[in-house]
Amino acid sequence: MGLGHDGVDAVHKPESLLIEKIYVPVKRRKDLKPDVVRDIAESMLEIGQQEPIVVRPDEDRFILVEGLHRLEACRALGEPAILGLVVSAEEAHPKALSPQDAAAEAQRQNMERLKKLRLEREAAEKHGMAAEARAAPQRHAETTSRTGRKAGSGQPARGTAGAAPKTLSEWVKQQERTGGRY
Repeated sequence: MGLGHDGVDAVHKPESLLIEKIYVPVKRRKDLKPDVVRDIAESMLEIGQQEPIVVRPDEDRFILVEGLHRLEACRALGEPAILGLVVSAEEAHPKALSPQDAAAEAQRQNMERLKKLRLEREAAEKHGMAAEARAAPQRHAETTSRTGRKAGSGQPARGTAGAAPKTLSEWVKQQERTGGRY
């Protein structure tokens, strides 16, 4: 519902509307289900219309906002009028964005997409580094086994018989290369 002059929700009162003055947009007509119309018509015959439809004014007619099946049930029963609430266009389409809101929403969506791409790239890089780290000991072992030294180094390769490992992972690698148990 809309806001009254004091900022409080305005209460709309249902009023009797001529069915012939209510326009149903083409998109809404596609949603019409004859079985639902028949069931509502039967219910209206027994207990009357319980819930008003919602329309918005448009020059000399009303445009249906909500209540297609109720409207068509009244029409099928031959009723000349239906109970309805008349709301403003803003109330009928509260999700309609102003051009500034639409631009802000587009920018927000673009930022979300870029963030997602960045996170995917970072995850791929981490995965690539992990795979590279797993492959590095094998490449290191191949280099040392052929030359007995690290490539380009004048010192003995770490992990050879006389070198003491500096970290636990170097010790594990040394044990794996020498066939030792740990």
